[in-house]
Amino acid sequence: MPGFLSPQLATLKAKPATGAAWIHEIKFDGYRAQAHVSDKGTRIFTRSGLDWSTRFPTIVAQLAGAGLDQAIIDGEIVVVVGERTDFGALQGDLKAGRHDRMLFYAFDLLHLDGHDLRPVPLLERKRLLRDLIERTGLGPPVLFSDHMDDGAAMFSGAEKLNWEGIVSKRADAPYRSGDRSDSWQKIKTSKKEDFHIVGFVPAMGGIAALHVARREGKALRYVGKVGTGFTMKVSADLRKRLDALPSPKQKLVSKRHIKAVEPRLVAKVEYRDVTADGYLRHPSFKGLAED
Repeated sequence: MPGFLSPQLATLKAKPATGAAWIHEIKFDGYRAQAHVSDKGTRIFTRSGLDWSTRFPTIVAQLAGAGLDQAIIDGEIVVVVGERTDFGALQGDLKAGRHDRMLFYAFDLLHLDGHDLRPVPLLERKRLLRDLIERTGLGPPVLFSDHMDDGAAMFSGAEKLNWEGIVSKRADAPYRSGDRSDSWQKIKTSKKEDFHIVGFVPAMGGIAALHVARREGKALRYVGKVGTGFTMKVSADLRKRLDALPSPKQKLVSKRHIKAVEPRLVAKVEYRDVTADGYLRHPSFKGLAED
């Protein structure tokens, strides 16, 4: 029984892979997790190898009671809200010590009863994983993550249901620990919205980040900073336009390194989601709303 195995990672792509050589899974918005079950106990490791077993007691208990001899299962721990996984809700539950909504979606089997399954083709590993879950009677909070053959249809569904995206995987590929290769490809959905610029972080000849707010009725609510998406030319142009704005009478941002401005410019921002605290996750600047 090996120790922690570095997980395989996915390469970001713009579109789903096509053809019979590929299968497609949901891209969950949670914590990547590796479950280890043996006669020495049941443990759950994070993507970087931290032991978070005590943070997921219901999942550990379900795996420990399944009668497994040796198994290493790769998956994602999530909280589902409506029809989608919600990272903010997962973080909130962890902070509150609440475990009843947490689920472990298992999508790969790396080791079973003394056998290293990583050289085995993906579809065979998934078949063994499904059989293992059915044979042992595993159920919620441990669930099998199924797949589809049509990546375009799955991605279209992901956009409609506001999932984080999908992962396209080579059906015949081995599991490559610690590798980020094209045999696993992640395709993300995203949200786009216009936000008022309420401040910025100056940098040499440009800006380091924008601070933005969402208009809610007549008020503005601060939603965080945007620190990517600027070319050097765009950064310099933004700096000139922001320097020309007066300081606001009421500041939404007041830290020393942030220069607050009147919210007269509107930024187009692409982002993944909103945290439990109401801040944008993975925002990227896409331009100014010139209208």
